[in-house]
Parts: sequence; C-alpha cells; structure tokens
Amino acid sequence: MTTETPDDVGAAPDAMQDAPAPACVMSFNASDPSGAGGLSGDVATIAAMGAHALPVVAAILMRDTAEVFDQHAIDTDQVDEQARRILEDVTISGFKVGFLGSAENASAVAEILSDYPDVPVVTYLPNLSWMEEDDQQSYLDAVRELILPASEVLVGSHKTLTDFLLPDWDAERPASARELAVAAAEHGAEYVLVTGVMLPTPKGGNQFMDNVLANAQGAVTGEKFELFEVSFVGAGDTLSSALASLLAVGTELQAAVGEALQFLDQSLDAGFRPGMGNVVPDRFFWALPPEEGEDGVVAGTEFDLDNPDQPLPPGGSRRVH
Repeated sequence: MTTETPDDVGAAPDAMQDAPAPACVMSFNASDPSGAGGLSGDVATIAAMGAHALPVVAAILMRDTAEVFDQHAIDTDQVDEQARRILEDVTISGFKVGFLGSAENASAVAEILSDYPDVPVVTYLPNLSWMEEDDQQSYLDAVRELILPASEVLVGSHKTLTDFLLPDWDAERPASARELAVAAAEHGAEYVLVTGVMLPTPKGGNQFMDNVLANAQGAVTGEKFELFEVSFVGAGDTLSSALASLLAVGTELQAAVGEALQFLDQSLDAGFRPGMGNVVPDRFFWALPPEEGEDGVVAGTEFDLDNPDQPLPPGGSRRVH
C-alpha cells in the first residue's frame, strides 16, 4: 500500500532547520520524582517560558509532595560530563543552579560556570533542613564560596537566605533585603531576590508578603502578593528558572524579575494537588481553556490567546526566540 504525500512535505525539514532555535537554558538540579521542583519543575517552567531546557542531573531526591526523605548525589565526574558534552554542541544562553547534592558537585559546577563568564547565572537556594547537619554545612559552605561568585542573582526565601547569609543574625527585627544583599555581595553575588518577606497585617485586612530584588545599595524592585492559605512545593524552582529564562534572552533584570514573579503568582493561583501533600504550581496555566462564569465572562486568565495583537503568555515564542 502506498500513500501519496503533498509536494511541500519534503520541504518541511529545511524550513525547520532555518527557523531560529529558542534560547537554551542549562539547569543543574536534582531529579524530583514528585514533578514539583528540581529538574522536573525547571524543565516545565523553562518550556512554559518558550525556551529549551538542558537538564543536568546533580542528585536524586527521595521525596513525595509533602517532604524530602533523603537524597543521593550523582558522581562528580558524571555531572561534569553531562554538562560538558552538551555545552560543546549547543549554544548556551543562561544557567539555573539549584540543589547540587554535594560540595564536590558544587565545585565541579562552579568550574563549568567559570568558563562562561558572560552567560547569566541564577542560583536558587532551597530549604535544606532535611539534610544531616554536617553534610548541610559543607554543602552551604561550597555554595557560598564557589557558586555565589558566579551568580548574578541569588534566589531564596527570607528565612533561608537569612540563615545562609547572616547565620549570626540576632536582632529582634528581621534582616532587610538590603542587608541580605550586602552579605551576598561579599561573596560575589550582585543581587538577591528575597521571597516571602512577611508584611504587617492591617487591622481587619489580609496578610501580604513581599518579594524584593535588592543589591548592596538597597531594594531595586519587587511585588507584593496576598498570602495563599495553602502550602506549595516547587515555587522557588519555578521563580528562579523563569527568571533564568528571561535573562537568557536579554530581558533587563528589573523587568525580568517582575515578569517572573507574575508568572509564579499565576502558576500558584492555578496550582493543583496531585497527591496527599502540598500543592504544585501549574506552569501551563495560560494554556488551559478559559472558563466562563454564570454571567458568561471568561475567568481565570488574563491572556486572550485569540488576540494576535496581544503578547503571548509569559515566555511565549515571540518573547524568547
């Protein structure tokens, strides 16, 4: 049996080869079987932003959607070879650094980053309270000494960054974003993006939290979000990989932070609970069909996908290619 094919089918591969490739973002992170964070979260977010992920496995997490039970670091030589092989083949536009599993892996990743000094690096520091104290300390020391000097932006929650950058902080007031940025700058990171800064609750009002980009001179930009009543997993990886994707295509830092924070907020707002633990961000909230309320008004999205004059959802192809 033969099947006729249109004359233009043979031209498709050439057309595809001529099309510009999306921005390529390499992520060094742990494999997360819950799909919430780690490399799973990075790949989903980078794809949602319209870029192409180059995932390098640095560790394997043993976790569910509620908590991390254990982790196994990948052999350092294997981490290095994963990255080096693909970097010899693909033009890199941005780096995202997540959890690397061991101090030795942090050293290997730092050496790779040093070979690409002009490529923006976003580093995310998760809460590692589940690690054994000695392992955690040696790992954090390596990140502080080796990864921060290569990082343009360090991302983390207010508490995590305070414990990491100002471990002796004993003032009654919480450390400011600027004070955290000053400490980060001493180790080479120019900016910090501090999330979850709790704001005073007005009488009878709702609780809000601030998310602040700061450098040693002070706060640069930020967004205030109303506090969600549920717990999430994967938010930090979502924010940092979205920011890395935007910086990879040359978006100015302040604009990139604002857009990444908005993307995170809407991903959390559309989040879902796949198991019995925490809620997972929905990075493809903008691709879901719109829902109509009783009055026929479309709800749940700010994007009009049928409007050719409107920019695509965060990271749509017109933004990142």
